[in-house]
Order: sequence, then C-alpha cells, then structure tokens
Amino acid sequence: MELEKRPDGRPQEPPRRSDPEGCVAAAVRVPVRIVALVLVVPVRMAWDVLVVAGRFLRDTVFRPAGRALAWLGRVLFVWPLAGIWRYAVVPVARGAALLGHVLLVVPAVWLYRRVLTPAGRGLYAALAWLGRYLVVVPAAWLYAWLLTPVGHTLAWCGRGLAWCLGMIVTGVGAVLTGVGAVLYWITRVLVVLPALVLWRWVLTPVGRVLAVIGREVLDALGHAWRIAGHVSRAFGRFLGTLWRWTVAEPARWAYRSGLTPVGHAVRDTVLRPLADAGRAAGRVTRQALAAARLTVRQTRADVRRALFGEPAKPPPVDRWEPSVAEARTLGSSTTALTKD
Repeated sequence: MELEKRPDGRPQEPPRRSDPEGCVAAAVRVPVRIVALVLVVPVRMAWDVLVVAGRFLRDTVFRPAGRALAWLGRVLFVWPLAGIWRYAVVPVARGAALLGHVLLVVPAVWLYRRVLTPAGRGLYAALAWLGRYLVVVPAAWLYAWLLTPVGHTLAWCGRGLAWCLGMIVTGVGAVLTGVGAVLYWITRVLVVLPALVLWRWVLTPVGRVLAVIGREVLDALGHAWRIAGHVSRAFGRFLGTLWRWTVAEPARWAYRSGLTPVGHAVRDTVLRPLADAGRAAGRVTRQALAAARLTVRQTRADVRRALFGEPAKPPPVDRWEPSVAEARTLGSSTTALTKD
C-alpha cells in the first residue's frame, strides 16, 4: 500500500481513458467489422480478378495496340507534318521574311531617317510656338481669373452642405444605434441562446457519436479490406495450385512421358525415312534432269552440225612471242633479248 501512494502522501489517481467514447466504440466495433468483412471480401476478390484481367489485357492487347497506333501516328501524321514544316513552311517563311525586310523595313527606315526626321524637327518648333500662344497662355488666364474664384465658392458651399449632412447622419446614427441594440438583444434571446443550447447539448453529443461510428466504420472497412486481400491472395494461390496439379502437371507429364517418346518414334520411324527418301528422290530427279539437259544440248549440237556444218575456227593470232628456237634454254645463257 505504501508503494501505491504518491510521494507527496496523496493516493494515486486511477488512470483516465484517453478515449471518452470507449463504450460506444466497443459496442460498435465488433458488429461493424463483421458486417464489413462479409461485404468487403467479395468486392476485394472481384477487384483482384479485375486487376489481374486488366494487367493481362494491358500486356497482351493494349500495349502492343498502343505501340502500333503510335508508330502509325508517326508514319501518317508526325513525319509528313515534320517534312512539310522543315522543307516547305520554314523555307517559305524565311523567303517571306527576307522579302518583307527588303521591300518594307529597309524603305521605311530610309524614309524615317532621311525624310520624316528632318521634317519633324522643323515642325516641332512651329507647333511649340503655336501651342504656347494658342493654348497655354489662354488656359493660364482662364484658370487664374475664372476657375479659381468659382472653385473657392463651390468649396465653401460644399463645406456647408457637408456639415448639414453630418448633423443629419449623426441623428440618424443615434436612432439606428438604439434600434440595432434592441434588435441585437431580441436576436440574442430568441435565436442565439436556443441555437447555442441546441448545439452544445444536442448536436455536439450526437456529432461525437456519429464521428465515433464513422471512424469505426472506416477502420472496419480498412481492416476488412486488408483481411479480404489476404483471403483473395490465399484463394488465388489455391486456384493456382489446383490448376497446376490438375491441369499443368498432368499435361506436362503427358507431354514428357507420352507425346515426346511418340513424337521421337514417329520422327525416327516415319518422318526421317520419308525425308531421306524425299532427298534421294530429289537427287535422282536432279540427276535425271541434268542428263536430259545434256542429251538435249548434244542433240541440238548434232542437228546444227548436220544442217550448217562445222563452225569455222578463228584464225591464229600472232602475239609477237619468240619462237622455240629463239627462246631461252636451260643450258644456255643467251636469251631472246641479248641474242644478236
């Protein structure tokens, strides 16, 4: 008991709950999680099935189709437009810019520098003199002898009118202040205080309960979604294992144990002899065709000789080669070039 007391001699206070809505949360949490789990598991499994189907369609259909459409778009639109821009629009624009510079800019600059600038300088002096004596001097006289007295008179009248309006506004303001105070207290007593009581003693507790229920519902949905993910993953693995041991493995065993030996036997006993026989038949056929072509060629040559005789042999061509007697021999050091 001494250990449970505080150092200053006072007994230790019981720990306070950090969650003031503990009873409501405890009463709502378990049913809401059960209902959310029952409702969310089919949705999560359907979602996982859609995700798998979407990935399969993306990898097998959409991505190749997108690449094909992108290549087709480049071929039909991008490359022609780039060629038109590079080889038609840009040269035409450069030519038009050069032509505009030559026909418009250069003449305009010359006209401004050589004609308008000197003319403008002489006109400026004349216009300044005319403006001074036709505008500035009359305007100064009009301001000094007419507008200034009239302005002073209007300012005095305006000050008096403003004083009268200020007095009227002060009286009206006092009346409105009294009326506003009465309306304020009426509104405070009839509207604000009941609304404050309704907010503090009705809406705030109900809002807290609804907030607790909403938070528990959201937590339950998140918890159910995670559990449904585990369930869906386990069910998917079960289906994969079932597919493997009922379809894939038997098919693999049948292929390895049955179809492969049968295929090898068919290849060794049927297909390979047929291929050898086909190659032998091809060789015999090629030899027969070659012999037939040779026979036809010889027959044609015989017929030509029978009809037209032997072809004339070309005369020998003298290539200025040394004779046998004049050529160099092995037992002599004399050559055809050094012989007298």
